[in-house]
Amino acid sequence: MSPEIVYQLIFATGQTLYMVGVSALLGTLFGLPLGAFLATSKSGEILAAPAANAVIGAVVNATRSTPFIILVVAIIPFTRLIAGTSIGTSAAIVPLTIASAPFIARIVESSIREVDPGLIEAARAMGATPMQIVRKVLIPEALSSITLGLTLAVVSLISYSAMVGAVGGGGLGDLGIRYGYQRFMPDVMLVVVVSLIALVQSVQSAGDALARKLNRRARHG
Repeated sequence: MSPEIVYQLIFATGQTLYMVGVSALLGTLFGLPLGAFLATSKSGEILAAPAANAVIGAVVNATRSTPFIILVVAIIPFTRLIAGTSIGTSAAIVPLTIASAPFIARIVESSIREVDPGLIEAARAMGATPMQIVRKVLIPEALSSITLGLTLAVVSLISYSAMVGAVGGGGLGDLGIRYGYQRFMPDVMLVVVVSLIALVQSVQSAGDALARKLNRRARHG
């Protein structure tokens, strides 16, 4: 490959890491409290608000069921409102965040629901408030499972970041389309695919290792 292509590959990898990193952070900031609420707000639960739970759950399900490429196109006006444009790496963070937040919320909800209900009763008996139970019991106990779920979410975001390349989002997907497909350069396409696989493998390995460490700490804590 020419030096120009190597430079483009390095630049595109940086764009992908930027998109995935920022959208994963924002998605977690929105999805974590949302998931904790969904896991504790059904009738009879510590933050019981069944009506709000049903409405928020329906919105989460609707967002998750929308194919990502359609979501990207459907929210173009909103993306322009937030980012000032619908094209480019920064603009791609908007649909990536909107797609990841509901997914992360369901991951957090599922992880929290796996926590032993006896721990909640014990915390209640000790006088803990509902928010204290969520912050000091449920989330710490579910942290290993949440970490595995967040790893899965980041892997999905890497895949989504490649898709936004089809609509001018930049990153490795955009490089693969512009050079590998449109200019008939299969060697570039191969390098893009290998780079994406390497990113996914790195994220998965790091996430698995962190989850094991957190799980051991929880068992011995």
